[in-house]
Amino acid sequence: MKFKRKAYDYLKKWKKEYADQYAILIEGARRVGKSTIAEEFARNEYRSYILIDFSNVPIDILNCFNDITRLDTFFLRLQAVTGISLYVHESVIVFDEIQFFPKARQAIKHLVKDGRYHYIETGSLISIKKNVKDILIPSEEKKMTVFPMDYEEFLWACGKNTFDLTRQIYKSGESAGRQINQNLMRDLRIYMAVGGMPQAVDAYVTGKNFSQIDEVKRSIISLYEDDFYKIDNTGRMAAMYHSIPSQLSRNVKRYRITSATGKKLTNKDDERLFDLLDSKTVEIAYNVLDPSLSLSMTKDLDSYKLYLADTGLFVTLMFIDRPVTENEIYAKLLADKLPSNLGYLYENMVAQMIASTNRKLLYHTWEKNGSTHHYEIDFLIPHTNRITPIEVKSSGTGKHASITEFVRKYKDVAGKPYIISQRDVKSEENINFLPVYMFPYLLE
Repeated sequence: MKFKRKAYDYLKKWKKEYADQYAILIEGARRVGKSTIAEEFARNEYRSYILIDFSNVPIDILNCFNDITRLDTFFLRLQAVTGISLYVHESVIVFDEIQFFPKARQAIKHLVKDGRYHYIETGSLISIKKNVKDILIPSEEKKMTVFPMDYEEFLWACGKNTFDLTRQIYKSGESAGRQINQNLMRDLRIYMAVGGMPQAVDAYVTGKNFSQIDEVKRSIISLYEDDFYKIDNTGRMAAMYHSIPSQLSRNVKRYRITSATGKKLTNKDDERLFDLLDSKTVEIAYNVLDPSLSLSMTKDLDSYKLYLADTGLFVTLMFIDRPVTENEIYAKLLADKLPSNLGYLYENMVAQMIASTNRKLLYHTWEKNGSTHHYEIDFLIPHTNRITPIEVKSSGTGKHASITEFVRKYKDVAGKPYIISQRDVKSEENINFLPVYMFPYLLE
């Protein structure tokens, strides 16, 4: 099933404004829909297109790249081999999974300069050193990241228009009301459970049960594990990925690689972390040391948290030790009746929402005076000359000492403080409460 994706609109902007000078490189984790978006765009927006999938490509097509100094011959051979005619200024060539054939990526410089056609590249783990170490990375290349489907895209797939209606409630500043809030939170928990991987969304909208949806997500996680082991056969990179939910559940100040691997830290672990980030399967949040000075300049590169890029995969990874996550677990999740405090699950979903807007994830932690405990703000969002502090909780009840202390300590830069939870819109003691389904509007 094809879904409406926001990346399509970005490609239209690229074609209109940049395609004559730059190819577009679509990056993202495996199975987020890069290839589907690229081919749909090529089919709809051009007179003709040639798609070359370098993960499964005939040798006669690869041979076309042996000599690109004579582009007239190159294009003639390519059309002859594929049986597809190219039209000057009206055709696009799609290089799918280009990381498997770096020579094609290097050719982009000459192909774009030639000017006859447009070029779209897709790739996963595209910047891993072994894939690009022997080629010249083209400067005639713009990059865009395709993320898992966000909540609005998920609602589109489900045929619901509640996202725009909820935005109107948000702009009014009024509460949604108890029953409406419960209904909207139920819808959001469905997204939380299914996630934004197109295969999982397709399984949901076509009526599969949650055990079947969970199987789809497990297959994606297994695919990621295979990728990790190809890069790092020690298994440490895979262990780092698997450790994310458990480390978030412990509410620690920072992610610890040693806790994930059970082994002493090595010089290779930094490289494993960068490879994990390159895979686009995770998002990283850095601890900002002094928000009053600069968010970017005072971030601590050695103090960070990791989040999964997709909330649905996060849920599955939480219960990965079970053969298949039973419908019963999903039923309890959707009814908000799981016994444990799931604030960290909501925190991961909010991190995904922030990252999908191409914002960097930043948080702040500092010690309490005369105490071994610490304050923590889950996320810091820059808004013009102010910093919006965000705390994420599952219920929204209880004390809010950290956000209160942040506003007091950084009163010169602190903007409106927000508690993101399941509670309806409310203002209490100068703190704004916002239900999670309204959080995306705060980022607009």
